[in-house]
Amino acid sequence: MLIYDLDLPTLTNLLQKWDEPAYRAKQIWQGLYQHLYNSPNEFTNLSKSLREKLTERLDFAPLKVKLFKDSSDGQTRKTLFALQDGHLIESVLMRYDPNTNLGRGRRTLCISTQAGCAMGCVFCATGQMGFSRHLTSGEIVAQVMYYARALKDENLAVTNIVFMGMGEPFHNYDNTMAAIDTLNDADGYAFGARRFTISTVGLAPAIKRFADEKRQVNLAISMHAVDDKTRVEMMPVNKRYKISEVLEACQYYVAQTSRRVTFEWALIHGVNDTPEVARKLASLLRGLMCHVNAIPLNPTAGFEGEGTNKERALLFKETLEAGGIPCTIRMRRGIDIQAGCGQLATEN
Repeated sequence: MLIYDLDLPTLTNLLQKWDEPAYRAKQIWQGLYQHLYNSPNEFTNLSKSLREKLTERLDFAPLKVKLFKDSSDGQTRKTLFALQDGHLIESVLMRYDPNTNLGRGRRTLCISTQAGCAMGCVFCATGQMGFSRHLTSGEIVAQVMYYARALKDENLAVTNIVFMGMGEPFHNYDNTMAAIDTLNDADGYAFGARRFTISTVGLAPAIKRFADEKRQVNLAISMHAVDDKTRVEMMPVNKRYKISEVLEACQYYVAQTSRRVTFEWALIHGVNDTPEVARKLASLLRGLMCHVNAIPLNPTAGFEGEGTNKERALLFKETLEAGGIPCTIRMRRGIDIQAGCGQLATEN
């Protein structure tokens, strides 16, 4: 049993079954998520017998580092993990220069929620590899803990977490939310809800379910096209949930939460980066509390499209903003280390 799969009440009940006092659960919880211990031997406030039980009965190491790559500028690290059943997943740490406006010194983690992905987006390396399995909540949490410990060694901390790595978070809804609840717990890691972002291809029923829970977690929609024909070619999920259904779910989300929706837009040269597309997108989004994050496409071996250039990206942004929709052009990160989701796992 993986220690990170246990919430605090479950851990408390487990210790009571072991004839241990309930308060020990809180000590273990704080050791895991405040002190960032990753071995029973580090829990020196516990008895030797309890540390032995933890060693024998619970697993503290669900991830094995297979390899990691650092970008040439030293700002991005991508880690390929092997799960205990041999499946591979990836996580990325992105640092932002505190001396620039973009990112303002953030240390953002891009976390996987599945091994592979069932959504089949043609420009995404994870979509090209297909679906293997859902991650447990603990396997999701363990990725964060790995980087939290690495940053702690530098007297730094994670500032933002995006569920934007391998997999569709809303396809693995319960485990993704359980991971967020664990990381958000005030007695543990205490990571603020507004510093999480969930990125989805647009599973409309899950967006509405998420809206009904009224969480303070940020919502991002991978959009990438303004008409159903084009979006189906890029993102097969659009056969199930048309653009109109996705936007209706987003309207519901805003009405329920009063929170802004972010739309992600991978700028593909000559496909979705023209002023005409920007004007159509502005028309689609007008009246919705939202923001567009556009980023030139990260190249993948299985997709022939190329990322747009700087001039076309700026024109797209200017056209969109002229239509009343705020837009930010994000810089691509880690191109030299294949930092787009799924690229290292596919290669390996």
